[in-house]
Amino acid sequence: MSSNPVAETVASLMPRARAELTELVAFKSVADFDQFPKSESEAAAHWVADALTAEGFQDVALLDTPDGTQSVYGYLPGPEGAKTVLLYAHYDVQPPLDEAGWTTPPFELTERDGRWYGRGAADCKGGVIMHLLALRALKANGGVPVHVKFIAEGSEEQGTGGLERYAEAHPALLEADTIVIGDAGNFRVGLPTVTATLRGMTLMRVQVDTLAGNLHSGQFGGAAPDALAALIRVLDSLRGKDGTTTIDGLTPDASWDGLQYDEELFRADAKVLDGVELIGDGTVADRIWARPAVTVLGIDCPPVVGATPSVQASARALISLRVPPGIDAAEATKLLQAHLERHTPWGARVRTEQIGQGQPFRADTTSPAYAAMADAMAVAYPGQEMQYAGQGGSIPLCNTLASLYPHAEILLIGLSEPEAQIHAVNESVSPQELERLSVAEALFLRNYAAS
Repeated sequence: MSSNPVAETVASLMPRARAELTELVAFKSVADFDQFPKSESEAAAHWVADALTAEGFQDVALLDTPDGTQSVYGYLPGPEGAKTVLLYAHYDVQPPLDEAGWTTPPFELTERDGRWYGRGAADCKGGVIMHLLALRALKANGGVPVHVKFIAEGSEEQGTGGLERYAEAHPALLEADTIVIGDAGNFRVGLPTVTATLRGMTLMRVQVDTLAGNLHSGQFGGAAPDALAALIRVLDSLRGKDGTTTIDGLTPDASWDGLQYDEELFRADAKVLDGVELIGDGTVADRIWARPAVTVLGIDCPPVVGATPSVQASARALISLRVPPGIDAAEATKLLQAHLERHTPWGARVRTEQIGQGQPFRADTTSPAYAAMADAMAVAYPGQEMQYAGQGGSIPLCNTLASLYPHAEILLIGLSEPEAQIHAVNESVSPQELERLSVAEALFLRNYAAS
C-alpha cells in the first residue's frame, strides 16, 4: 500500500482491530433464539453501542425492532454544512453449522496461514471493525469531514426484516446523502470491487400431507401415497435437467454484461469436487448474478439412523429463491407458490408459507459517490482499478433504504471475498483486506466531502 498518513494510521491500529474483532466474534449472536440465547445477541449489541460511545458518537441507542432483535444506532456530527453518510454493518451471524467441521472453534478468532478465522469475521462483524478503523484514521488525520450515521443490524442473516420495518416507521432516522453498506466483498483478494447489484430472495416452507398417520411400508407400500416421495417430486420440478431453475412463469435466461467469472476459478472458489458438473447454462456470472436460483435449504423427514419401514404421512421443506434485479420479489414469491401447488402429485395436500422476502437491488454507478470511491480504492490498492460486480446474495435493507431515500447514493463494499467462505465452516477474513478497505473507506469519506 502506498505510504500516506491515513494508511499509516490504519496500519498502526491493526493490533487493536484484531483484539476488538476477537471480542466481537466471541458473541454467539445468531438471531435464531430457538437455537441460541438471545442474551448473546444483546451482549453483541451492547459491545457495538459501547464502541460507538467511545468514539464520540451521540444519540447512541439500542433500537428494539419488530422482529424481536436490536439494531444499534449512533450519530457522529461533522462540520457545519457537511454531507451525511450512513455506515451500515450487521453484528448477527449465521449458525456455525457443523462445529466439528471447523479447524478451530467458530466463536474464537484464530490466526492461521495469514487469515483470521471465526464466525462473522468477514460477514459482518469485520464490517463493524472496518467502519471503526476508517473513522479513527480520519480523526487522527484532521477529523471526520462528514456527518456520520452508524447502524448495525441484529437480524440480517435471518431475513426477518426488523430494521427494514423500523426504518419505515422512523424514516428520518437513517436519512443520508450517501449510504455505505459494509456487507459485500471484493471479487478476489486484492481486487477492489463495489457490488452494483444484489439478488433479492424469498424463503418459503412447503408441507405435503397424504395420510392420517404413518403406515407400515410392507402392508401399505405401493398403493398408499408417500408424502416424502411427493415432496421429492415437487422439489425436483424446480430444476431442469441441467440444474437450471425452472419455476413456471419465471424467466431463467437473463445475462450479465459486467465483470465475468472464469468457470475454473469459480470451481476452485466453490470447491466443486472433481468430475462434478456446474449446473445451469450461460456464463457463471449470468447464473449467479443475473438469474433466479432456487435452493432446498432443508427437509423435515426421518433421519436414516433410527428410520422405520414406514410410508410417510407428512414431509416439509424450506426453499430459498434468489431473485435477480428486474424481477419483483413479491411476484416471484407468488410464482413459486403457484408452481409448488401445481406440481404436487397424486392430489396430495400442500401448504406453503412465506417466511421471509427481500427485493433485488441495482445501484447507480454513475453517481459522484462512485467516482469518489474509485479514487479512494486506487490509493488503497495501488495499480488496481475499481471493478463492478454483482452479488448473488441478498441484503433486503438496500431496497428499503433506496425506497425511503431515493436521492441517496448507495455503495456496497466489504470483506466477504471468496476465500472468506462466509456462511460455511471455517469462515475467515483477510487482515490485509480489512486494512486496505478501511483505508479506502476513510479516503472515500474525505473525497466525498470535497466533491
